[in-house]
Amino acid sequence: MTNDNALSTDSKWTGLVPVDDTALAVTDTGGPGIPVIYLNGQFATQGYWRRTIAELGPGFRHITYDERARGRKSKTSADYSFEAAVRDVDAVLAARGVDRAVLVGWSYGAVVAAHWAARNPDRALGAVLVDGAFPHDWLDDAMEQRIRKLFRRLRWLTVPMRLTGLAPRLTADQQADSNIELGKISRAAELGPVLDGITIPTRYVVASGTSLGSKGDEQEVIRASLDAVTARNPNIRIGAKVASNHGAILKKDFLAVAGSVREVAALAREGH
Repeated sequence: MTNDNALSTDSKWTGLVPVDDTALAVTDTGGPGIPVIYLNGQFATQGYWRRTIAELGPGFRHITYDERARGRKSKTSADYSFEAAVRDVDAVLAARGVDRAVLVGWSYGAVVAAHWAARNPDRALGAVLVDGAFPHDWLDDAMEQRIRKLFRRLRWLTVPMRLTGLAPRLTADQQADSNIELGKISRAAELGPVLDGITIPTRYVVASGTSLGSKGDEQEVIRASLDAVTARNPNIRIGAKVASNHGAILKKDFLAVAGSVREVAALAREGH
């Protein structure tokens, strides 16, 4: 299989990519390998992928970016919606001249990857969904209140971290709104049909234990929703179930993530 890049680059590129009313900080390693675009967790940055990228090495073309108001350089926006996040994938790929790519998304980024892959079956070569994109009705009125309280409680801790790029430049209410929107689009009736429509090789790398704000076995109950997904869609499989929790998976289990990227890339080369 050939690399379908309209813009060929052999060297690393970093810069800002304009989209809508903002601009995103993008890094593109270049090279002739299959392009892989990495989609971050909801309030994370592209630096989280460094171990996975180092493990995969120069045989792939790695494209990372910081979402709106994330990191130190991406600009703020009037729109932090999920649909804006999906549009940003198109903007980054277009700016780098990449037509077809493997998508790798963690947490919120996994949902973005699933939607983009379902909407663009001729452009998505494969997808790796890292502990996200679970179709489960986890949001109710009580959970919504928990989310708002959590981000209001954290706001004094995150303000000084914004200068270093370790926290998003969003208000507590904006962060809560984004998390609540994620809950709505993750409902089984919403996300289930999206996953059913995926026609490319897709692998899940699933964590264990809790995530920020979860209690008890809530997260494991949510993850169990994958059983029905894989039963309905043969293109989707669980690539690995790992020991680390949601927040540590890219740090401790990057080998499993890289292994799933290699698997879907190999299938893409074979035309599956």
